Amino acid sequence: MLGRLTQYDRRKQRVRRELRRNSGDRPRLCVFRSSKHIYAQVIDDARGHTVAAASTLEKELKAQLKTGADKAAATAVGKLLAERARKAGVDKVVFDRGAYRYHGRIKALADGAREGGLNL
Repeated sequence: MLGRLTQYDRRKQRVRRELRRNSGDRPRLCVFRSSKHIYAQVIDDARGHTVAAASTLEKELKAQLKTGADKAAATAVGKLLAERARKAGVDKVVFDRGAYRYHGRIKALADGAREGGLNL
């Protein structure tokens, strides 16, 4: 990308640089938060492959949740993602919060993934 990076992009690059340095060979749990939904993926960077994914847009979660933009929704996405990742054979991941602070919905998703059996 030519031109100046935004503060958001600089924060995201800084977090990812530290993850690459310290993660070893573990896949990363990447989170994206919008105003209405939350999305998460477990990505194996060595192979460039998405191992598991979950979001509040899925029909099975959408029917259970009041909204896709609260802590309960984030916890449910974390649990579902952990279940799918464990089926794919992934138990240990490194948590990539992107440029988001570790609180609120981001923290709720991480806690839900831990409850589901992932080791963050």
